[in-house]
Amino acid sequence: MTESIMSKAATMEIPINSNGDTGTLPEDDSLEQAAKLQWSLDEKVGSSRGTRLILEQEGKQKKTDLQQVMVSGPNLNETSIVSGGYGGTAEGIIPTSSMKGPAVRYNAEFNKRIPVTGLGSNMHHSSSSSSMSAEEATRGVAVEKLETMKKWGLNTYKCTKQMISERFGRGSRTVDLELEAQIEVLRDTKRKYENVLRLARALTNHFYNMVQTQHALGDTFADLSQKSPELRDEFGYNAETQKLLCKNGETLLGAINFFVSSINTLVNKTMEDTLMTIKMYENARLEYDAYRSDLEELSLGPRDAVAMARIEAAQQQYQTQKDKYERLRSDVIIKLKFLEENKVKVMHKQLLLFHNAISAYFAGNQQQLEQTLKQFNIKLRPPGADKPSWLEEQ
Repeated sequence: MTESIMSKAATMEIPINSNGDTGTLPEDDSLEQAAKLQWSLDEKVGSSRGTRLILEQEGKQKKTDLQQVMVSGPNLNETSIVSGGYGGTAEGIIPTSSMKGPAVRYNAEFNKRIPVTGLGSNMHHSSSSSSMSAEEATRGVAVEKLETMKKWGLNTYKCTKQMISERFGRGSRTVDLELEAQIEVLRDTKRKYENVLRLARALTNHFYNMVQTQHALGDTFADLSQKSPELRDEFGYNAETQKLLCKNGETLLGAINFFVSSINTLVNKTMEDTLMTIKMYENARLEYDAYRSDLEELSLGPRDAVAMARIEAAQQQYQTQKDKYERLRSDVIIKLKFLEENKVKVMHKQLLLFHNAISAYFAGNQQQLEQTLKQFNIKLRPPGADKPSWLEEQ
């Protein structure tokens, strides 16, 4: 029916009136009604399809937006602030990417500020991480100190046990007869040299007092020679003699002081350094014997898995102490050898100086006394150098 109507409309002529409007004919009513009917049907069908497509697209868009929000969250760079209320114009929208300061989100519907807590959570996380790392470092230091104290306590217990066993004759000790004899000789030599040093210092003090007395006596003789004309020559001779003796005594004091200083260096530095090494060697020997006895006791016990693990650990500790003991033993032997050579060299020079200076002084040979000091490169202090300054006396 529609096709017949459309074919009939195609063969008809449409007259144009004087105003340019189409004329209305009686035959056109049916054609116009058919066209309106067809257009209304097409419009309904098209509108229903368009509505369905629009709803489907909106559903898909909402689903996609919801997924994006759930996965990535809101994008702060694309967040905008609406200056007006709901339905404001585009001029009132200010992008937050151009703003400085803490990030915030605005709800356009209610015009409320919603703080963004992402930065605060990161800062809290970083602070908590730093506090946890500090606590872990402190805990590590505490554990290390605890382990050190534990090892020290165990080592002290073993060494004390070994020492008591040796003193009561129930424990065995490692003995190097040749080295022990050299150590005993050194200790005896040190005691004798300390006695020589003590006597030499006493001689220096007494001789210094004698020189001061001679100096005062010479000044007194010189004063009396000026005030006693009848005894001027006799007082004058004695004053010159005392002044000469005082000068020679100061020269001898320089030689004795050099002797005392060299003996003091030999006894309290060189020998003391060797004795400190010997003390370390003896402690290492005691630790070595303590761990050796511990290993021997474990070796005599059962041989289960736990005992074997303890034996292996004791074997490692024993080997460590043995290496330390042998290293210090070698150091002691070397130092004893060099100490003996140094002692002979130093004492040969100092004893020759002491003999020549004492002999020249008491023989009254002033030239020989001065030559002795030049031979050993001894420089005398100027007069009054031993006296403290007036600032030091205050």
